[in-house]
Amino acid sequence: MRIKFLSSPHLSLLLTISTLSLSSCSLSVPLPPPLPILPIPTASQLRWQQSEMAMLLHFGPNTFTDSEWGTGHADPSVFAPSSLDTRQWARTAKENGFARMVMTTKHHDGFCLWPSAYTNYSVKSSPWLDGEGDVVGDFAAAAEEFGLELGLYLSPWDRHEPCYGNTQKYNEYYLGQMTELLTRYGDVKEVWLDGAKGEGAKYMDYYFDRWFKLIHQLQPNAIIFSDDGPDSRWVGDEAGFAGSTCWSLFNISDVEIGHTIEEYSEQGDPEGTDWVPAECDVSIRPGWFWHSSEKPKSATTLLDIYYRSVGRNCLLILNVPPNTSGLISNEDLHVLAEFTNIRTAIFSINLAENSTVSSSSVRGNGDTRFDASNVLEESIYSYWAPKEGSPEWVLHLNLGKPISFNVLQLQEPIQMGQRVIRFHLDAIVDGEYKTVINGTTIGYKRLLRFPSVETRFVRLIIDEARADPLISFIGLFVDSYSTTNDLDEDDKRFSSKINTVVRRQWPRRHGQFLNGRTAEM
Repeated sequence: MRIKFLSSPHLSLLLTISTLSLSSCSLSVPLPPPLPILPIPTASQLRWQQSEMAMLLHFGPNTFTDSEWGTGHADPSVFAPSSLDTRQWARTAKENGFARMVMTTKHHDGFCLWPSAYTNYSVKSSPWLDGEGDVVGDFAAAAEEFGLELGLYLSPWDRHEPCYGNTQKYNEYYLGQMTELLTRYGDVKEVWLDGAKGEGAKYMDYYFDRWFKLIHQLQPNAIIFSDDGPDSRWVGDEAGFAGSTCWSLFNISDVEIGHTIEEYSEQGDPEGTDWVPAECDVSIRPGWFWHSSEKPKSATTLLDIYYRSVGRNCLLILNVPPNTSGLISNEDLHVLAEFTNIRTAIFSINLAENSTVSSSSVRGNGDTRFDASNVLEESIYSYWAPKEGSPEWVLHLNLGKPISFNVLQLQEPIQMGQRVIRFHLDAIVDGEYKTVINGTTIGYKRLLRFPSVETRFVRLIIDEARADPLISFIGLFVDSYSTTNDLDEDDKRFSSKINTVVRRQWPRRHGQFLNGRTAEM
């Protein structure tokens, strides 16, 4: 067998062609997205977080007895709404930007707003619709009609049920009622539980683990809310405020339902192993049930709550209790409409929308999937990603002309994990960059208010992150409704009032300066 060797010119040509072919091949293969950093949300948690606001409705015998915590001894005849209209509730929620409605199907008094087979202490013993009514059924139908997600609250504490205090019997009773609710009324997207129990209540060992398993078995897409999740957590107060630092990361094993550690619930845990975002509950009125002597909060107060809940990586669940006629009161409707108009006025115009955006680096040598311009699109599914191992993480915005603004909105693609620990915004004022605002944590959405600044050039600097930061949105807005008094103490402390030249110590990863040094400006 004879082997024929290529001459040197032919060999060189072949090597050149092979090299070009390999180079072309490597250039045609895009760099994949960065690895998510755990923990990350489930599909249901993602949908829940993106809905931003839910409406909670406390309704029952307490509405008619002027009570907050009923004794469980009120006669069912007191439940007699004259004009109950769940469609009005749903229409109100839809028109004011709420994506979900959650109703108290049974409060602590044990009275059921559906005809449960396990007790006569329910609507079937009331004069409303001659005992043939089903508030939960009407509520579910209204939610479906108006395109709202359905949520149900079933109180663990029951002051009427005789078997309460017998652990096995009551857990069976509770799960029997839960099964009724989750198999009769279509898709349920949220199940609300709490650990509320008054002094002197009988001892009960709730089988929460079994409850959670059954709920997810019957309604796989439902978010379960409680003091420690498993899907969303109580923020730790009933004012609707999250901590100015707020992680969706959490350790479920560190919290017991009914024994909340307020600071831990408000802030979350940057080293948490579970994804359990916070839900901020607050009532539009002083009480949770409707009382004729009470008035609703103002629209600007609701706006402040919005900044401190939705604007701090949480979901806001606002209680709007129907009155004794079974309707949401006109004064509450007026406040909700004003609140909606204010939000629209502020957030409908993003002053950064037409900016020219550049960055300190881009993943994949300029790959457009990770380009800085992605931050102008309000979606978590497109984002800026810096080059891996970059010594600095900076986004520059040229607004085109001097513009005044006093609100910053930031978002992370949380499907990739929550990453940012600290950041700050700079603006060129009087010819040099000065710090406008400092912040901690972003998550799904971060809103920061500060004294108005006028500038053409701004930059966002990520000072510290759990991994290479990813930013999905930057927005600049004008809020003419809030006052400087609305800034919380952290915001006031962080706000530089545009008089401090920026520091040079950035960025940090996992709490350490990159390469043991600070980056040069």
